[in-house]
Amino acid sequence: MTKIILITAAVMGMFAIILGAFASHGLKAHLSPDNLQTFETGVRYQMYHALFLLFVGSSSLVAPQYKTIIFYLVIAGVILFSGSIYGLATNALSNFDFKKIGFITPIGGLLLIISWIVVIVNFLKIKS
Repeated sequence: MTKIILITAAVMGMFAIILGAFASHGLKAHLSPDNLQTFETGVRYQMYHALFLLFVGSSSLVAPQYKTIIFYLVIAGVILFSGSIYGLATNALSNFDFKKIGFITPIGGLLLIISWIVVIVNFLKIKS
């Protein structure tokens, strides 16, 4: 599972950089400054959690069973949180109204928060 976590983290980080560059160069002329900032928020949280997965995957301080739980929480959280933010920010460029599914953004955020809670629980269980 460690290898999968590390590869996923690296791919997620790579896509965060690609999406950030795309927003700065490709979307800048098509989005309002507010929507561009919203898109960049999604990129930022995706990158934070790519780095979080790199830490989780490479750390011997996180127990294997917690690594798996954190991995799935982060993947689902980033898809729902950042993914919905990308859709909402580019809503004017799409035929689909992403505002209809905007309720999934806080669900994704909650999953990301829970992943951090799981790592805290893991740390609390470490024998000093």
